[in-house]
Amino acid sequence: MEASDGAFLGAARTALALLGHDRVRTRWDAPSVLPRMTVGMLACHLGRQLERAHEILPTAGTGAPIGTAAEHYERAAWVTAVSLDDPSMDRTTDERQAAAGVDAMLARCAAAYRSVDGLLTAGGAAAVVTIPWQGWSLRRADFLLTRLVEIVVHSDDLARSIDIDTPEFASDAIRPVLHLLVDLAAARHGQSALISALTRRERQPDTVSAF
Repeated sequence: MEASDGAFLGAARTALALLGHDRVRTRWDAPSVLPRMTVGMLACHLGRQLERAHEILPTAGTGAPIGTAAEHYERAAWVTAVSLDDPSMDRTTDERQAAAGVDAMLARCAAAYRSVDGLLTAGGAAAVVTIPWQGWSLRRADFLLTRLVEIVVHSDDLARSIDIDTPEFASDAIRPVLHLLVDLAAARHGQSALISALTRRERQPDTVSAF
């Protein structure tokens, strides 16, 4: 396995533990910290990162991969969407999966994890994969990094939604995520704004987000 393979599997196990928390079940239909999303919808969205890996990793991509994971986010329509009504922000899949309930979500995610674990451990995952809903290809390490970003960010969202501490991720998972988010934030807001946000409480900008 490559380093990114092991990092993804470790983060996926952390996400599975969070998804199995009792408060996810008891607050399934309650609002989450994200607008227009219940806890159940958010949990399904988080869990779907494992399902995406299960769906995409076995098949070799078509066409040359784009350069980096950062370019993936620079191209993605949802990053620049200004309204929750934008088509790129569609939540119908989250709604449909949440309607099926927590047990169905947990079963899907556990099965997806077992599949991906076997694929990566056996060396059967493609080196380049295509992301069909985006229309471009990524190297496997970059694809898994985008899934790591989703897992880390939405684990924080979900933990806050059910009033528990955000789970800690291993360094091999969190470091590349933080590196990518810093790069994206600097590209979006400039180096000076980012330096001020990280070091100067007295001149904090209003917001310095990666997305």
